[in-house]
Amino acid sequence: MQQRVVTIRNNAGIHCRPSGVILTVMKNEFPDHRVEVLTADGVITELDGILALLSLALSKGTTVTLQIEGIDEERAIQRIGDLFEFEFDFPPRS
Repeated sequence: MQQRVVTIRNNAGIHCRPSGVILTVMKNEFPDHRVEVLTADGVITELDGILALLSLALSKGTTVTLQIEGIDEERAIQRIGDLFEFEFDFPPRS
């Protein structure tokens, strides 16, 4: 199991659109991996869907620990951790 501490940098936190990006990468690139988020208050949530991620209400500046288990853990922890720390800049919808 690989672990990485990440800090949310996105100004709006991890809302629906960033969650969709993160989960799409997880499912497409690391489908056989188990991904969990450990919050500062000790809650562990398995990221098995968008509601699990949204329920964490991760706002800018929040620090969490990612835990990933699978055959390509090192690449998965780097890729997914980078997405949690990414500053998403979605174009405005018209």
